[in-house]
Amino acid sequence: MIRPFLPSRFPFVPVTDVAGEVVEIGPGVQGFKVGDKVVSKLKLLRGGGLAEYAVATTELTVKRPPEVTSAEAAGIPIAGLTALRALTKAGIKLDGSGPSADILITAASGGVGHYAVQLAKLGNAHVTATCGARNINLVKSLGADEVLDYKTPEGESLKSPSGRKYDYIIHCATGIRWSTFEACLSERGKVIDITSPTAMLTSVIKKMTFSKKSLVPLVLNPKGGDLEFMVELFKEGKLRTVIDSIFPLAKAEEAWAKSMDGHATGKIIVTLE
Repeated sequence: MIRPFLPSRFPFVPVTDVAGEVVEIGPGVQGFKVGDKVVSKLKLLRGGGLAEYAVATTELTVKRPPEVTSAEAAGIPIAGLTALRALTKAGIKLDGSGPSADILITAASGGVGHYAVQLAKLGNAHVTATCGARNINLVKSLGADEVLDYKTPEGESLKSPSGRKYDYIIHCATGIRWSTFEACLSERGKVIDITSPTAMLTSVIKKMTFSKKSLVPLVLNPKGGDLEFMVELFKEGKLRTVIDSIFPLAKAEEAWAKSMDGHATGKIIVTLE
């Protein structure tokens, strides 16, 4: 059981991302003790993050080093691991040892997008990103090579300012048609979609038409090793969490409302402190 720091989520999605301090351990638990600072992803069906105490499993709980604050850590489990999974799905080697790739990241100032930009740059990728005008400088500071205002004609068409075709598109936005993606992809380019419930159907249709370009639905299957890897990157100063705002638990409803508005920059955090 831990006393958590909490990121807000939509009201119909259980809050599963927490960071805090271990206050009690169950029988047979090894590797943790009362007083340990940790970050954890709770069970999806159980949730329980918006509370003074939360029950976590050892499989998806890792120790948080002092270099990483609770607020930073609370944003990692779902958004950070989704970004990690997307870049891994794209075959990007995060130690920079692989070949360079041209990558587009949509909604790059959002929760998943801002982590994806940083991870892609660790993987030696050329990153084009989309976001709102007010966040262009922020996304550039995260490492993006080219940034498009999504409300401009260039941003709507997703065209690279330098004329590049994308090997991969990490799609973190909504409302973009496949035809828009297809025009921007390289011959064997892939769209890795974390947003659309129809992505699986589109993926099947593209395979049936024998297109070399494809859409790849992303299914998150987090592992403790992945979470530990992400926390280590934070410890080494290679990643950071952009925090939009912090709300006390008593104002969690306001945090939800802001999250639902869809224009948060980075993560919204709910805290007990």
